[in-house]
Amino acid sequence: MAYKILIAEDDVGLNEGIHLALKQNDIVFLPAYSIQEAKELLDKEHPDMVLLDIQFPDGSGFDLLRELRRTSQIPVLVITANDMELDEVKGLTLGADDYITKPFSLMALRARVENIRKRTTNAGAGIYEQDGYRFDFEKMDFRLDGQEITLSITEQKLLKLLVTNPGQTLTREMLVERIWTDGTEYVDESALSVTVSRLRKKLERKGEVSPVRTAYGVGYVWMPERDA
Repeated sequence: MAYKILIAEDDVGLNEGIHLALKQNDIVFLPAYSIQEAKELLDKEHPDMVLLDIQFPDGSGFDLLRELRRTSQIPVLVITANDMELDEVKGLTLGADDYITKPFSLMALRARVENIRKRTTNAGAGIYEQDGYRFDFEKMDFRLDGQEITLSITEQKLLKLLVTNPGQTLTREMLVERIWTDGTEYVDESALSVTVSRLRKKLERKGEVSPVRTAYGVGYVWMPERDA
C-alpha cells in the first residue's frame, strides 16, 4: 500500500519542489495550496503524514494543526518562514513531530521526513525499543534493561500514547480523552496524575530522571534522559 504525504504549502513552486525532492515509488503526494484544500484531502484521502506550512491566505497552519490534534496523531512536520524560537515552540507544543525553517535545503527536508516515517512506521508495528526500553504492546510485554515490568491496562494506554509521540507534549485533556474512552465526563484529572505517577516509578532507573516528563501547565512528554 502506498504511503501518502499531504504537502500543505501555498507556494506552488515550493510545493512541486518538495514533491520532486521526496519522490519515491511507494509514496503518493497530495498537494494542497490552501487550508480548505488541506482539510478536504485530510477527510478524503487520510494521508500518513502532513508537511504543513504556517501561513496561508485563508487561515493559519497552527489552527489546522490544533484542530487536527483533537482527533488524530498523524505525523506532522511544520514548515515556517519565521526563524523564531516562539514559532518552533508553538508548533511542537501544538503537537508537531518536527519543524523546518525556510529557506531550507531539500536534502535536509528529505532526511527529516524519512526520520519521522521510520519512527512512526516502527511504532505502528506495536513495538518500541530504545535505550534499554522494550515495549511490545501487542504481546503486552514491557521491559527495562531486560527486566519485565507489569503495567495495568490504563498505564499501557498512557505509555503507548507517549512513546508513539516522542518529544511531543501531550495535553492532559487529550490524554484523558484517549485513555478513558468509555466516558471522560466521569473522569477526574487526578486519575491521570495517579496513573502518571505509577508509570514513572515503574520506568525509572536508579539515579536517572523518569522518561515521562512534565510540561508544566500543559501535560506530559516522553523524553528519555539519554535523549534529552
